[in-house]
Parts: sequence; structure tokens; C-alpha cells
Amino acid sequence: MKLKLERPIIFFDLETTGLAIGKDHIVELCYIRLEPNGCERAETLRFNPGMPIPKEASAVHGITDKDVKDCPTFAEKAEELAKVFEDCDLAGYNSNRFDVPMLAEEFAICGIDIHINEKKMVDVQNIFHKMEQRTLVAAYKFYCGKDLENAHSALADTRATLEVLEAQLDRYPELKNDVAYLADFTRMFRGVDLACRFVYDEKGLEIINFGKYKGQAVKDILKKDPNYKVWMLQGDFTQNTKQTLERLALKYAEK
Repeated sequence: MKLKLERPIIFFDLETTGLAIGKDHIVELCYIRLEPNGCERAETLRFNPGMPIPKEASAVHGITDKDVKDCPTFAEKAEELAKVFEDCDLAGYNSNRFDVPMLAEEFAICGIDIHINEKKMVDVQNIFHKMEQRTLVAAYKFYCGKDLENAHSALADTRATLEVLEAQLDRYPELKNDVAYLADFTRMFRGVDLACRFVYDEKGLEIINFGKYKGQAVKDILKKDPNYKVWMLQGDFTQNTKQTLERLALKYAEK
């Protein structure tokens, strides 16, 4: 079924020097821009990231320093790309967690605001996760190869959950057999900014998600400790996080 579009949407994917948004950089960007009339434009661009590409990253995407040494930097193409992404919605796979924050940060470093908050963002991975059966019964069958008898009895479900976790540790060697690591790995937040330095609570209030004020409302800290905003704006945070803080400060100053 073809997408019904009211305005253009760009499907895109990034290859980067690493996963640290604000420190790592894009080495390749591939996009397909779909227009409401059905026309599409596809392009693949490579960039010199201005830093060595770690061997671990090259092992994943196959792009080396030699491949990009004569390519333009992202900054050299930023204005042109910003026009491509202007007034478009965005889509990708796991894009809300990684590709969108990375792209927004690269533009912000160049002094360009692509107005992320005004774009609709479709993450195809999340559709997959929500639409395919992800119950304990399904997980037990997938990981343990057995049917879960007496499903929804407390003991059977609890035992199955333990067996599924043990099977996951066997299946995925990259998972650490460490409770603190697993707790962090499985934590999910509703981020206000793309890096989830600020998250929404169950009532939709913006909450600080790190540091000495973790768990406290942003509006309260901005009032109680005005220097907190100064510290964050001068600190080693992504541009999107700083922009979000500025937006929240303006929001609460107007109330």
C-alpha cells in the first residue's frame, strides 16, 4: 500500500564514526525523499568526518578513512542538505533513537536549525515492535522453543520469564550477564529532548533525568537554581538538549 502524504517525507539512514551523539560524526547519509505526488529523489552522500573512523565502526559499515579523505565535510553540504530536509517529515529504522538525534546535532553544530520539533517522525522499528506479538508466550516459544503451559498463572509466568532471560543471555553474547547492566539496557524513557536528559513523567511534566536534580521538575529547578541553565548551556551537552532547555525556560518564563 502506497503512503498517503500531505507533505514530503524523507526516509534516511546514517553511517557514523560511532554512537556518541555530539562527539561522533556522519560519514554517510542515504535518503529517499517522497513527494505527495508520488515522485521520489534518492541520494547517497559521503562526508569526511574530520576525525579518524574507528576500526570498530569501519567493521560495521565498511567505510574507512581512505574512502572519505577527499569527500566534503558535513558543514560544506549542510545548507544544501537543509533545503532538502526543509518542510519534510522523517522516517527510518530505529531513527527516533539514533539517526534523528545524530542528524539534528550535525546541523546544529553548523548553526542550522531544521526544526525537529515541527516534524512528524515515523520509526519503522517501533511499528514492528508494536504490531508483532511480543507476549511472554511468544517470547518463551521463540527463545526457549517450548509452549508455555498454564500461561497467566503467576508461577508459570515467573518461571518462564527467568528462563527467557537466561536464553537471551545465551543467544546474544553482546549482552553482559550483569544485573546493573541489564537494568540500564532495558530502561525506556519518554524523552523531551533527543538525548533524554529531560523526560516526561506520567502527567506530561518535564523532569530532569540525570545528575543531582534527577527526578525533579525542570520548571522548579529553573526557578530555584537559575545557574543550572547557565551550567548546562556551557556544558558538554548536545545542541538539541541545549535548545530544548532554552525552549523550556522560555515556556515557563511566559507563565
